[in-house]
Amino acid sequence: MGHSGNLQLKVVNGDAGYVLEDVPHLTDYIPDLPTYPNPLQFNAAYSVVKQYFVNVDDTVSQKIVVHKDSLRGTHFRRAGPRQKVYFESDEVHACIVTCGGLCPGLNTVIREIVCGLYHMYGVSKILGIDGGYRGFYSKNTINLTPKVVNDIHKRGGTILGTSRGGHDTSKIVDSIQDRGINQVYIIGGDGTQKGAAVIYEEIRQRGLKVAVAGIPKTIDNDIPVIDKSFGFDTAVEEAQRAINAAHVEAESIENGIGVVNLMGRYCGFIAMYATLGSRDVDCCLIPESPFYLEGEGGLYEFIGKRLKENGHMVIVIAEGAGQDLLAESLQSMNQQDASGNKLLQDVGLWISHKIKDHFARLHKMAINLKYIDPTYMIRAIPSNASDNVYCTLLAQSAVHGAMAGYTGFTVGPVNGRHAFIPFNRINERQNQVVITDRMWARVLSSTNQPSFLSADELAEFKREKPSCPVVG
Repeated sequence: MGHSGNLQLKVVNGDAGYVLEDVPHLTDYIPDLPTYPNPLQFNAAYSVVKQYFVNVDDTVSQKIVVHKDSLRGTHFRRAGPRQKVYFESDEVHACIVTCGGLCPGLNTVIREIVCGLYHMYGVSKILGIDGGYRGFYSKNTINLTPKVVNDIHKRGGTILGTSRGGHDTSKIVDSIQDRGINQVYIIGGDGTQKGAAVIYEEIRQRGLKVAVAGIPKTIDNDIPVIDKSFGFDTAVEEAQRAINAAHVEAESIENGIGVVNLMGRYCGFIAMYATLGSRDVDCCLIPESPFYLEGEGGLYEFIGKRLKENGHMVIVIAEGAGQDLLAESLQSMNQQDASGNKLLQDVGLWISHKIKDHFARLHKMAINLKYIDPTYMIRAIPSNASDNVYCTLLAQSAVHGAMAGYTGFTVGPVNGRHAFIPFNRINERQNQVVITDRMWARVLSSTNQPSFLSADELAEFKREKPSCPVVG
């Protein structure tokens, strides 16, 4: 096999087009590190397991739908415990930090990292970094034990606090070095993972025996490669309550319209899946699918038609949809928050006013519109049972990877199998709904809304947009 690698990319090529996009290892820059038997083999809880450890050559294929003559394609190293570890239990001094916006499941991930380190590997020195990246150098730490984190999965938010920005690489790595930390677990979205990659590179340049593991977090589900992000299932489930309330309000009055604004800065996965799950939605608007208001085939015409047919309707809109339509009045168009995200105007409120104004001008149809924005309520709730299980697997995969000496990686399921994924693959682009795929067609079929695309626009989308895997 041929091998090539640098700080960003570590690739192994094999037969029949096999490509392993591998993750860094401590031995890449610290040779002759000692190894130790994995304590899991002495763990009573794992005594019934037929195979304790993942084979070192196990990989996970990124593409599973193939033809008989297809190349084997890209693979990632399979996550899980290894027979040998590169840290002794009493040597480990771990820390956990949460960054960016809130998301259901943050506390569960924190809990399961702590419990995984303690119960599986006998690690007792675990710190929580208070308040995001800047907490490394400007705030106190929190000692984390299984007792401290026992019930935190029942609460929303993060017990460690969070913030946007505050990334000062030298100060952060100085703090890691001064505190004697040798395992860093970083929970956050694409901006946070970019920061984690820079931290790893600085640690590598200093030659420190410190494993850096990322756990990807975004409620929008816009992280590529992995099947889905934690908190997404909870967000879709909770969104149903808002949609149901909008539906009740709309159908209880003549010409009632319920507008529900959901998360989705650059992608419409929550809006799309909440629409499919509800079946009470008449129109779903997402950032990936342009729409227009005026004229034949526009949104106003569709609203009028649906109200005449049913007497009420429900519109679900993702927060990033239709931003081009209000760009002229958007004074913060080029402004960003501390994480580098574009500041968006409240499109749900804007479109609600536009709909009211349009039908008021017509004097032909009096409408009653109710606007519901549950976004901050959804972000702040605890994760549901499905996400709790998922968070456990993510946390344990990160712990297994760090103990096995892997570093500069993030974790997540690829086609149902958890894998170690290089930071650069998580940061290279954002996952988006592909409106030429069948899942979006299912939405249009469910709502009976028009696509709002001309034949020429649709042809252009088919040429430009590659097909991406859907959630679930």
